[in-house]
Amino acid sequence: MPVTTRTLTGGPPPPLKSPARRRVLDAANALFYAEGIHAVGIDRIIAEAAVAKATFYHHFPSKDDLVCAYLQEQDSRIRRATALRDVAPEAHIMRLFEVIGEISCGPGFRGCAFVNAAAEYPDHAHPVRQVIAAHRRWFRDLLRELLVAARHPDAERTTAMLVLLRDGLVVGGDLDDPAQTRALVRAAVTRVLGEISPPADPCE
Repeated sequence: MPVTTRTLTGGPPPPLKSPARRRVLDAANALFYAEGIHAVGIDRIIAEAAVAKATFYHHFPSKDDLVCAYLQEQDSRIRRATALRDVAPEAHIMRLFEVIGEISCGPGFRGCAFVNAAAEYPDHAHPVRQVIAAHRRWFRDLLRELLVAARHPDAERTTAMLVLLRDGLVVGGDLDDPAQTRALVRAAVTRVLGEISPPADPCE
């Protein structure tokens, strides 16, 4: 079962449109990404969000609940940014990596939020790592589905290669020259994809 806010304590999540909850998440998004999760305490987030401590704990009974919600928001943003309709499978894959390249090589990029969080939570059984695993599973499954739809001759192995390419891209965008990294995205994806079988002729 995927981890969601309140998974650790049970009970339904609070309304997503709560202004106080939104301010807490906005503060967490900014501080966790800029300074690291363990470096930012609950009191700092409460102060930045201008909410009462009781209000914070009403929405997020623990810091782990907040961290999971923070990462789930990152996941939702990526899914929305890469949701395409009426696009050929191979073009969809290329657009996926172009979006990742735009993010990874854009201003203010400080590394992948999921990779950064994984470095701070080494226990794979931790709820935070479960959120990270769910995001990676979604990305891997999407790539596999697109490759199968494109009739790629080796969808499983190529999926694994593309996931590795994605990981290298989000690290390279932070450590290397962003412009150079972004310029290589299309060529790298094209090489990994290799030859895609053409669709069958319906008249044959």
